Amino acid sequence: MAQERERGITIQSAAVTFDWKGYRVNLIDTPGHVDFTLEVERCLRVLDGAVAVFDASAGVEAQTLTVWRQADKYKIPRICFLNKMDKTGVSFKYAVESIREKLKAKPLLLQLPIGEAKTFKGVVDVVNKEKLLWNSNSDNGKDFERKPLLEISDPELLKETVEARSALIEQVADLDDEFADLVLGEFSENFDLLPAEKLQIAIRRVTLAQAAVPVLCGSALKNKGVQPLLDAITMYLPSPEERNYDFLQWYKGDLCALAFKVLHDKQRGPLVFIRIYSGMVKPQSAIYNINGNCTERVSRLLLPFADQHIEIPSLTAGNIALTVGLKQTATGDTLVSSKSNALAAARRAEREGEKQQRRSSEAERLLLAGVEIPEPVFFCTIEPPSGSKQPDLDHALKCLQREDPSLKVKLDPDTGQTVLCGMGELHIEIIHDRIKREYGLETFLGPLQVAYRETILNSAHATDTLDKTLGDRQHLVSVELEARPGETPSVTPVIEYADSVSRDLLKDSQEAVENGIHSACLQGPLLGSPVQDVRITLHSLVIHPGTSATMISACVSRCVQKALKKADKQVLEPLMNLEIIVPRDYLSPVLADLAQRRGNIQEIQTRQDNRVVIGFVPLAEIMGYSTVLRTLTSGSATFALELSTYHAMNPQDQNTLLNQRSGTT
Repeated sequence: MAQERERGITIQSAAVTFDWKGYRVNLIDTPGHVDFTLEVERCLRVLDGAVAVFDASAGVEAQTLTVWRQADKYKIPRICFLNKMDKTGVSFKYAVESIREKLKAKPLLLQLPIGEAKTFKGVVDVVNKEKLLWNSNSDNGKDFERKPLLEISDPELLKETVEARSALIEQVADLDDEFADLVLGEFSENFDLLPAEKLQIAIRRVTLAQAAVPVLCGSALKNKGVQPLLDAITMYLPSPEERNYDFLQWYKGDLCALAFKVLHDKQRGPLVFIRIYSGMVKPQSAIYNINGNCTERVSRLLLPFADQHIEIPSLTAGNIALTVGLKQTATGDTLVSSKSNALAAARRAEREGEKQQRRSSEAERLLLAGVEIPEPVFFCTIEPPSGSKQPDLDHALKCLQREDPSLKVKLDPDTGQTVLCGMGELHIEIIHDRIKREYGLETFLGPLQVAYRETILNSAHATDTLDKTLGDRQHLVSVELEARPGETPSVTPVIEYADSVSRDLLKDSQEAVENGIHSACLQGPLLGSPVQDVRITLHSLVIHPGTSATMISACVSRCVQKALKKADKQVLEPLMNLEIIVPRDYLSPVLADLAQRRGNIQEIQTRQDNRVVIGFVPLAEIMGYSTVLRTLTSGSATFALELSTYHAMNPQDQNTLLNQRSGTT
């Protein structure tokens, strides 16, 4: 994307398929920024292994933790790659230590760097006791030589490597019993004699069991260290056949795939990324979407190479591809070859479930677990440049929502504005930018208009008479009513009729009276916001024969507004439930900031090394909070918000708000 090139960050995941030494590799590059956490989530869901890329000068950063936790959730074996070894200020030791400390992982050092920062010229392969040196004149990193480490030429390096290899063998033996038996049996006297193949097989077992993570290093910019990394991927990470998925046994080799991402292409329409778990797909074949309960046709199959695509005749299990022609499919949908196959698989699953005394609904067993979509934490309004462009904006937002389920679009019923809800300010900024570039719409982002409500605190009486002659008809209505606070919370007014009101008269005019009361309560006397928690009692109603319903409504409405103005009035503001997960060290600045935002803390819980702060905060005070919280905690805290209730403002805040609205501050 143009935005990615400008900012130098990943925003959307991109897929590349390539072959390496007889292996087919499907690679997906995911973002690291916390605003795009859904991109990571939905890609990890369909992958078999991961390479975590670290900046060797920074080690584990705050957002690395988030992504690492997501990989833990999907039980994904991973390799660590310490990148930017040629940058000033790098420290291999520090980076490895931070993996051990912060990620609570066991790093297995398979490589040592030869030189650091400006002197970085290659790596030592600890397993094979070889050095790999890159040609300094070669820009693309293709030219490198692999030499065995010898006592004559590199005495220091050899000594360091032998020590590192012995430490590696001990680490792996601790984690793998089969390997421990081998080491203690044949090679207890001299670890040097242990063949590299035996060590590699054991490292692979330990990595697949997620007991430890192999660590490699290099510089991706100059392609130094990339070839051994690709070898490590094919050697230590699982192939699709080795990942054990429970649901595959029920499909018996029939098609089963998961749609994990949707892109909109100007020419081809929606492109759906799918991961095939079993069976195969061919162009022009019909497939059944279990979630959407619909059958669609795949018109073409494409193999992704970042922003270029190559058409292919078929695709087998374990692969990732782009499909053209799926109009209904969205992120997280399960695709199978036909409805009858889905039912057959469901029956097999049920028989299996009965054997194991487990019962759950058929569909649930068949659906591959989709993707959990996080709740939005940042809200703002979006306006088209003119009213006539509103349909275009709606279309653009609909397409973007299908691509990115963490973007939510709501229409605020109180203010009539379109509200964008996203994962943070950067997320909304990128969406705004994409609407401009991809859909050619100049939109305006505004601060969120907080939807206040109003109520009254005591009862008030009012009377009103409306006497009008239109043409030859006289319209005369006289009303007396009382407004008082409601005993139970209610968004619409509770309407009562006193015994003195004639039931016959009400029979014809009740609808007009109630319309008048409801319309009066849509705009309160203080801010023009909706009025809630009120009871209106009608005491007397006199209507001249022939008076129109509109006149009755108008008179009742005017009378209710008089009563509301007389009473003591109160503004209610939306209160949000807030839950913040913050590392222990950052707790006090977060609490101090919440106090300034009129926050009310209910409790603070402990969750491992983190603290969970639970409380309430007014919506008006939460603007831009995601950025402030990240700044206060170096990006290590996360928070969730949801609307709790409407709550009375204190008199001082209420006066400030009213003065702001009337423009007197």
